[in-house]
Amino acid sequence: MLRSNLPVYAIVELLMILSNVDQSIGNYKDHSIKEDDVKVKTTGGILHFPKNIIMQQFKNPELISNDDLKYLLGSFKPVRC
Repeated sequence: MLRSNLPVYAIVELLMILSNVDQSIGNYKDHSIKEDDVKVKTTGGILHFPKNIIMQQFKNPELISNDDLKYLLGSFKPVRC
């Protein structure tokens, strides 16, 4: 999937949801795609989102489970200053 075909606002929406749990995640800065993994850079660090969860947020966000969100939170690596 090309970068331009990925709905960036779905990534931002997921980050907003996750930031309600952990404010250190910060705001969206950039992302890159490698196969089914999307590396999301934020002002607080880096997360890895599977493409399917981003597309789920785009198409049917109500179907994203708490387990999905916990998985995304578990991928967070804070920036070391």
